[in-house]
Amino acid sequence: IININNSSNILIGDQNRDLKIKLFCVDIIDKDDEKIAVNLLKKEFPRGSKVKIKPIGFKEKTLIAKVFNLEETKEMSQLLIEKDLTREFC
Repeated sequence: IININNSSNILIGDQNRDLKIKLFCVDIIDKDDEKIAVNLLKKEFPRGSKVKIKPIGFKEKTLIAKVFNLEETKEMSQLLIEKDLTREFC
């Protein structure tokens, strides 16, 4: 993880490239929930964390994906849904 820009846009990189990723099924409207969600994601997936991505597709040149920790015990979108910070709209 390089940067968590907001609750649905993550910047992931390796030694060769950076990828902008939009989290699958995340749509937070409330500004307070947005702040809570960003803080939660930064806590659970701190800068420098290694992650696995499961690509779902592309939208406007941005990869839409599910983002997991290496052990695949946590997934960003699911974490936000479980904490009632986003509605599942897929």
